[in-house]
Amino acid sequence: MSTSKTVERLLTRSDHIRLSQLASDGLADLLADAQVVEPPSIPDDVVTMYSQILVADGPQGQLQKFTLCYPEDAEPPRGFISVCSPFGSSLLGLRVGQAAHWLTPGGDARTVWVRSILFQPEATGDYAL
Repeated sequence: MSTSKTVERLLTRSDHIRLSQLASDGLADLLADAQVVEPPSIPDDVVTMYSQILVADGPQGQLQKFTLCYPEDAEPPRGFISVCSPFGSSLLGLRVGQAAHWLTPGGDARTVWVRSILFQPEATGDYAL
């Protein structure tokens, strides 16, 4: 349940290539099922690598800011979430308004909704992050 199969994921070709090199069970299905587009074609409302996003756990939930990153840059207390974590992989490729579903290490089901994208590298013309 680390990723939702009912939600279509949209990834950039460069993210797909880099993530394919990581040995992560949580990413394998997502990468196999994702729609892949060239970086300049990715809509600006899609969570890509190094996107800064606001999520909430419900309609009135408090907003929390996270940045989706590679494992070597992860600092969960500062909001930098590894794409190899269940939470991180559940966010990748989602659009604003969609829900991320995952299981915590303790086995609890969690859900948050992507409320907005504060920064997406591709939207600023940065295709190298």
